Amino acid sequence: MSTSPRDELVDHLPALRAFALGLTRNGATADDLVQDAIVKAWTNIDKFQPGTNLRAWLFTILRNTYYSSLRKTRREVADSDGIFAASLSEKPAHDGRLQMADFRRAFDKLPDEQREALVLVGALGASYEEAAATCGVAVGTIKSRANRGRAKLAELLHLNENEAMELTDPATMAVVTSKPLTAR
Repeated sequence: MSTSPRDELVDHLPALRAFALGLTRNGATADDLVQDAIVKAWTNIDKFQPGTNLRAWLFTILRNTYYSSLRKTRREVADSDGIFAASLSEKPAHDGRLQMADFRRAFDKLPDEQREALVLVGALGASYEEAAATCGVAVGTIKSRANRGRAKLAELLHLNENEAMELTDPATMAVVTSKPLTAR
């Protein structure tokens, strides 16, 4: 007899909280984030594909919820006298969009375990030990998954060794940051 994914949600709460703590570094905020993610998962459980990794699906929801709230709070600035608004400059809307789209397509091609390891270790800055505990695997397994994921991303993005993926060009950054473009 198979169980409903809704019945399994509670089994993943400790891992979700650990993941949320890695993102927020604040217990109360992490609890709020887990609650928001579980509500979203519960209401969208029909979109979960049985037989796939429920934990990875929940982690994705949690991660997306975190970054959505982060973007929202970054846009909110107390500026009652208008001084901050007067000093704003904005990157062109298209800047970096193509590179990010390429990255997302490549990232989506990775196996769930590698994406999960890269999100925890690479994007969130969790230690290998934290990531291993979150995923319920050995530290060496997380290291291996992250390494294989990075190598596959570099291959899919056609990056050479030690080549960074720039999401903006130096001239645009000079304009946005009001710092002169330095010669290379």
